[in-house]
Amino acid sequence: MQRRHFLAAATSLAAAHSLARPAYAQGAAKVLRVIPAANLTSLDPIWTTAPATKNHGYLVYDQIAAVDAEFVPRPQMAEGWEIGDDGRSWTFMLREGLRFHDGEPVRSADCIASIRRWWARDVFGQVLASQTDDIEALDDRRFRFRLKRPFPMLAAALGKSNSSQCFIMPERIARTDPGQQITDPTGSGPFRFLREQWVAGVKAVYAKHEAYVPRSEPVSSIAGGRVARVDRIEWTVIPDAATAAAALRTGEQDYWDQAMHDLLPSLRRDRNIVVEPRDRSGTYAMLRFNHLQAPFNNPAIRQAVAMAVDQSQYMQAVAGNEPGAWGTCEGFFACSGPMASEAGNAVLKTRSIERAQAALRAAGYNGEKVVQIAATDSAPLTAVSEVTADLLRRMGFNLDYVASDWGSMLQRRNSREPVERGGWSVFHTVWNGADILSPAVNTLVRANGGAAWFGWPSDPELETLRNAWFEAPDLASQQAVVQRLQEQAFRSMPYVPLGYYVQPAAWRRNVTGVFPVPTTVYWNIGKSD
Repeated sequence: MQRRHFLAAATSLAAAHSLARPAYAQGAAKVLRVIPAANLTSLDPIWTTAPATKNHGYLVYDQIAAVDAEFVPRPQMAEGWEIGDDGRSWTFMLREGLRFHDGEPVRSADCIASIRRWWARDVFGQVLASQTDDIEALDDRRFRFRLKRPFPMLAAALGKSNSSQCFIMPERIARTDPGQQITDPTGSGPFRFLREQWVAGVKAVYAKHEAYVPRSEPVSSIAGGRVARVDRIEWTVIPDAATAAAALRTGEQDYWDQAMHDLLPSLRRDRNIVVEPRDRSGTYAMLRFNHLQAPFNNPAIRQAVAMAVDQSQYMQAVAGNEPGAWGTCEGFFACSGPMASEAGNAVLKTRSIERAQAALRAAGYNGEKVVQIAATDSAPLTAVSEVTADLLRRMGFNLDYVASDWGSMLQRRNSREPVERGGWSVFHTVWNGADILSPAVNTLVRANGGAAWFGWPSDPELETLRNAWFEAPDLASQQAVVQRLQEQAFRSMPYVPLGYYVQPAAWRRNVTGVFPVPTTVYWNIGKSD
């Protein structure tokens, strides 16, 4: 073996308070009452990248590795790993005492099956799969990757914080076809999902997993000790923002995932409420096309839409004019990250409805029906959807605007049928800045046709450049490849970037241990008396 990697003490972003243990009243169950950002419609974080399902996944499952606040992968379920054979062998050792919610021990076979199911759908995982000859169980606590060539980002792939994560499930569940949703919520994480108390669209309930053994290190982003500080977590879906704010003010609810921007001034005036963003990398909005169906199977028509987009209009619709609440980012990678680029983005700087109309005529649009699907129970998605509906109508599209709840919209976007048979043309999505830092994690620049994310773009040149990014030997070389990749992306237009906003959360002041993180997690959060 060439070297051994074990977790050193992580530097916590909020160590002073995140590991403080609140006093528990004798015999009284501590319950954290949460208003989630959206309804939980699926229990499978591999099958869907929906934020509610991802947040559910972080409660119910654990990961082999996890990235810290600097995006450095650290052991999580793993005790550590050994790298040998000139980087072509990685051996992972699981920590002692790991158990699933059904009491069964976590074994190497469970990890291998979970990895294989995850990498069938995740863009970073697919690259890892292409570089792997085999994963073999050495015994119940050790398993080994045998690689075709060195892949230094292996631990980063297993431990990434952005969608979708490599969560560890029992082998019997992880063997489910990746294209089918799982229904058994047995997990490996600090909380158990109480399925019998789940009412879709109303409530989801989680209980502390008493057998879970957290790491001893301070929390740093998603790495370190994932400690259950409360006995139960109850999600209550409250679609109306004013009602949600009132429930937080009265103490009926403790924590609101996404406090609406127009209510922030009144929430900040309440001395019993804290309003802060946990993720400062920004939430990026996108307009996604269906590349399989007319009219958006024509790249010239996709580019025409981009010419009409003014990102500031979209972000003002979401966050108003509050200083620092939003920004423009006219590229395909997070503007706060090392891959941010201006290359090829002239089309997004056009910002002209007249030029967009002319481009649409030149592209040969024939009046085909365009179905825009939109979610009514997410204020940011509703806001950007309404801006797009107005833009498409003014451009001259024959638009059918179909608004529904989040769960119904997710079901419809699965369809690859023409709009006349229940399909769709465009929809909006949002991803955290950590989700689009680089080609390794930006799901929406993957253009491998039917295997791509919803919208299914196909662009062999974009795929070639993405693969070249993984082969680049250093940061400067990666940035040079990204320049070319982004130029090609603006030619093929897999989606239209719409800018970013900073999304605050809000919680009552007796909620303790809230820490910075690029996604929504509830472990390490407690309540004082």
